[in-house]
Amino acid sequence: MSNTIRKLENTLERRDVLKLLGLGTVAAATGSIVSGEALATPDSAAKLISKLSGTSSYKSGKITLKMPEIAENGATVPLTVRVDSPMTASSYVKSIHLAADKNPRSEVASFHLTPASGKAEVSTRMRLAKTQNVIAVAVMSDGSVHRVSRLVKVTIGGCGG
Repeated sequence: MSNTIRKLENTLERRDVLKLLGLGTVAAATGSIVSGEALATPDSAAKLISKLSGTSSYKSGKITLKMPEIAENGATVPLTVRVDSPMTASSYVKSIHLAADKNPRSEVASFHLTPASGKAEVSTRMRLAKTQNVIAVAVMSDGSVHRVSRLVKVTIGGCGG
């Protein structure tokens, strides 16, 4: 056999290279989908909240977290956080932080407020991977931090779970 024929037999055709690249892409995508287990834990959520609020010493009261007790659709769970504050230049809510302790990531959202916000209330929707605690903290202008949490049961297809 001549060297030219051997070189042709050992070379991949363009079509073969594209097939291999396609298989590699599918394998990488499948791996990221399959390994989508929850990475957050109650401990990681507590550390995140402590980092965002600047303390691990919280007060109760002043903050209300309104969410359904049972979420039939974990893909879009509504929530409202209200903080009892006059929202004046001398007394206002600086920020509201939300965390979930069994989602892929603990951090859900952070809202930064000023006295010009008028009222200390935020509403949003969040995705919950499974039944878990949702935690809200409000950082006040005087440095105090108020915390509340709520257990939300996520059902699968509305059938309990």
